[in-house]
Amino acid sequence: MAAAGRARSRRGMAAAAAGSPRLPAWCGPLRGLLLAVLAAGSCHGNSVERKIYIPLNKTAPCVRLLNATHQIGCQSSISGDTGVIHVVEKEEDLNWVLADGPHPPYMILLDGNLFNRKVLMQLKGTSRVSGLAVSIAKPNPPQGFSPGLKCPNDGFGVYSKDYGPQYAHCNTTVWNPLGSGISYEDFDFPIFLLEDANETQVIKQCYQDHNVPRDGSGPEYPLCAMQLFSHMHAVTSTVTCMRRNSIQNTFSINPETVCDPLLDYNVWSTLQPINSSGKVDREKEVIIVATRIDSHSFFWNIAPGAESAVSSFVTHLAAAEALHKASDVHLLQRNVMFTFFQGETFDYIGSSRMVYDMEKDKFPLRLDNIHSFVELNQVALRNGSVLWMHTDPVSWMNESVQIQVRNLLDILSSSSVGANVTLQEVGYSQPLPPSSFQRFLRARHIPGVVLTDHQAAFQNRYYQSMYDTPENIRMQYPEGLSPEETLEYVTDTAKSLAEVATVVARALYRLAGGANNTSAIQADPKTVTRMLYGFLIKMNNSWFQSIIKPDLKGILGDVPQHYVAVSSPVNTTYLVQYVLANLTGTVVNLTKEECLNPEKAPNTEKELYDYAWVQGSLDPNSTTRVPYCVRSTVHLTKALSPAFELRQWGSTEYSTWTESRWKEIRARIFLVASKELEIITLVVGIVILVFSLLATHFINAKADVLFSIPRDPGAVAY
Repeated sequence: MAAAGRARSRRGMAAAAAGSPRLPAWCGPLRGLLLAVLAAGSCHGNSVERKIYIPLNKTAPCVRLLNATHQIGCQSSISGDTGVIHVVEKEEDLNWVLADGPHPPYMILLDGNLFNRKVLMQLKGTSRVSGLAVSIAKPNPPQGFSPGLKCPNDGFGVYSKDYGPQYAHCNTTVWNPLGSGISYEDFDFPIFLLEDANETQVIKQCYQDHNVPRDGSGPEYPLCAMQLFSHMHAVTSTVTCMRRNSIQNTFSINPETVCDPLLDYNVWSTLQPINSSGKVDREKEVIIVATRIDSHSFFWNIAPGAESAVSSFVTHLAAAEALHKASDVHLLQRNVMFTFFQGETFDYIGSSRMVYDMEKDKFPLRLDNIHSFVELNQVALRNGSVLWMHTDPVSWMNESVQIQVRNLLDILSSSSVGANVTLQEVGYSQPLPPSSFQRFLRARHIPGVVLTDHQAAFQNRYYQSMYDTPENIRMQYPEGLSPEETLEYVTDTAKSLAEVATVVARALYRLAGGANNTSAIQADPKTVTRMLYGFLIKMNNSWFQSIIKPDLKGILGDVPQHYVAVSSPVNTTYLVQYVLANLTGTVVNLTKEECLNPEKAPNTEKELYDYAWVQGSLDPNSTTRVPYCVRSTVHLTKALSPAFELRQWGSTEYSTWTESRWKEIRARIFLVASKELEIITLVVGIVILVFSLLATHFINAKADVLFSIPRDPGAVAY
């Protein structure tokens, strides 16, 4: 039956073919050619684009940020900005761009040593510049480079017209004298960082081949051009963009968000466990140790922060480990809370949120529980062995606070005896440097000290810049080491920071009421060197791999960055959380199911501890890992400015920083023809189009004549 059916089908097709008019012989090959062209187009639809454009894949844009009053950063037009490339390696080269060059607008490839306020202000506001691509200076600019403000977080610390007005706005001490403030300017053209030296060389070669002026006159077409895409959706201020978000969410079926608040999580843990969902008794005293874990630079997500953040929070982590190893910590009179704040670069997001939560009874501690406050803030660039102790001169005038601060300074100083660190007092006429402690002082007079490597202005010449790298804190490794050997190699920087951590841990022990000899409390330089390697050079290393959860493997990128961002938690937060748990927690004998659901296991005291099932190290005899369960007192709390909880987007009390959204960020180079050639091409194209339309109309009108099938001469009709 099936065979008969197929036979009938073939006969039917043959009959249909016989009954159809026969097409001219040339139609078959033409149809085949058309099908081939269509097939080629569908398979290689973007091959023309690949031949025209060279994408730049290793770039970082300057993006738009907004606060209550204004916008900062950069953006391109909605379709991207294009310009003829001109390489600027000395200031004299700018004359061609700004005045002499015959082919504006120009896209400047700027040498990193010229990326400064003077040059950028010359380029700002001229229609002859369409964008900027910046190459990284190698070595770091010897004169220093800081795109931040001279007075960081001005207006959001403790000093104001009502509290120490003589210290407000850095009137007494300019903390960041090298700060140019360009990160806080608004540019109406895109600015990109070229991270790959090879791509920079490709651009320079294209410029050399096509764009170099000949004998003082302009080069001939075609010219090498660059196109940068970084259009930002938000404008004006946080007030404007958050209002637009609110309107969209209220009235639109598919709301389009134009900006997001900068947010993340603070990381904190305690020496002695406390109920994280309850409240600590009012009579219980707690010493807070704090540091920031975020940094910033001119370019988005380029924030190495070696001195401004990493040196201090690595020292903090090492001190926490050393103190936890003391044998009698459970007997100490006072508890110690290790706190790592996120978003401090942007007007103290993390610390202001924790203070707000304490005031609103949304945190286990109250402000009344705080006995004293110790903050680590830039500690890697010491002159000799000196570390400086900063205190608040205003609260010092309060006699009871003065006694407590004096005791705090004495304990810190005596804890450094016999160590390679000397702690010295700054004096009582100088205000506190920019620090999280200032946000706590705004709420209550608390005895506290900020430890830094600078007596007055910052030692850090690359504050909030892309050059605040391992080289800035003098991290050096011998040549020829493998990644694993580099991870374990104890640098001089690691030894130095371990000494600081030892002094801090011993001081905390005594502040908490410890009476035993502190010589056994010692920070481990090997742990410090591992952390420095992981947080500054390569996150994806064997130690970090072993201490995180299996489902977080994706956070281990190659090059660490410490920008707070808008998606949370960011990599740095996760890693600080799990490093702290690893250094201060305990390995417990629980199965995976019990570890993930501790309420199902007996005696886990889930209200006091956090449990994490981590990957563990590789089994020496196989490629599989040996996972285990870690019990710790490490917790995360939200680091979102209270301004967004209160919907006070124009607040002057709390941080209001938001980040604009964008559709695409990309850069590419290509050859561009002269305007005359483009016009000729357009005209020829239009002529061909018109001719094609006329030809098509004529052929269609005469189709019965042109494509008629000749009558078979053998056929005779009767």
